[in-house]
Amino acid sequence: MGTPEFAVESLKALVEGGYTIVGVITMPDKPVGKHQSTLQASPVKQYALSQGLTVLQPEKLKDEVFLSQLKSLQPDLQIVVAFRMLPEVVWNMPRFGTFNLHGSLLPQYRGAAPINWAVINGETETGVTTFFLTHEIDTGKIILQKRIPILDTDNVGIVHDKLMKVGAGLVVETVDMILSDQVKAISQEQFYADIPQLHPAPKIFKQTCRINWNQSNKKVYDFIRGLSPYPSAWTEMKSKDGKSAVLKIYETEKHPANHKYNVGTLLSDNKSYIDVAVPDGYIRLLSIQLAGKKRLNITDFLNGFKQIENYTFH
Repeated sequence: MGTPEFAVESLKALVEGGYTIVGVITMPDKPVGKHQSTLQASPVKQYALSQGLTVLQPEKLKDEVFLSQLKSLQPDLQIVVAFRMLPEVVWNMPRFGTFNLHGSLLPQYRGAAPINWAVINGETETGVTTFFLTHEIDTGKIILQKRIPILDTDNVGIVHDKLMKVGAGLVVETVDMILSDQVKAISQEQFYADIPQLHPAPKIFKQTCRINWNQSNKKVYDFIRGLSPYPSAWTEMKSKDGKSAVLKIYETEKHPANHKYNVGTLLSDNKSYIDVAVPDGYIRLLSIQLAGKKRLNITDFLNGFKQIENYTFH
């Protein structure tokens, strides 16, 4: 069960490992295009069909027709990777139960956007966890975990791709353990004593992505890379004559320094750099995108956008 590219890698590992996959469950095709008139299959569906696998796409997971179809497949084990919350009638159906691959080291970063929030919060390590599903989301007993470092230069896209590959290997390892009856699942509560603070990973909305330039150099830098390349951090730029525009920011450098500029002040030579003043230094912009335009590096952006110093970021 899964929908995005993150789930394809795990499905591919199972297919290439020779496991018997009786069915694949994914989201219904999504309307795309200017008039929403074209339906696009999920990455999971596209891969499943290329392998000749049975695909189910329920609108509602409690639908009687879907439940009957799922039961007729007689699954021994269900695997969830980047899907949605399942009702008990679904996750409790197979004799070996249902396990989930989650993109964090549970119990940390429970929620819809664990990879983004780990980078946003400046973590230097994250990982993937397999756990058995239960009633409360992301709280079931842990089967296996695997850790990876987060480099200071990594954005969420890089970490996502690392976890996607590591996670696929962990899914296969977990399946083997379950089928050979070697699993000794551990309650997440047993991890609490070693964790000073639990960080949530709630769903990210457009307003979540607005940059607060009043934060420290590091916090702003981590925030931007934690949302790059998707959904991307943004700011409002305002000119002295009242014009405003939305600017997405994808890549930056942090430059600690003492200065007397107001937060959000822009400094530039109008040729090769733009620095944004924050309380303890500057954020140097490297890759940005004006609303309605394409993404550009700063040199190309400044070739067509003069007098940037007349603007401030808000």
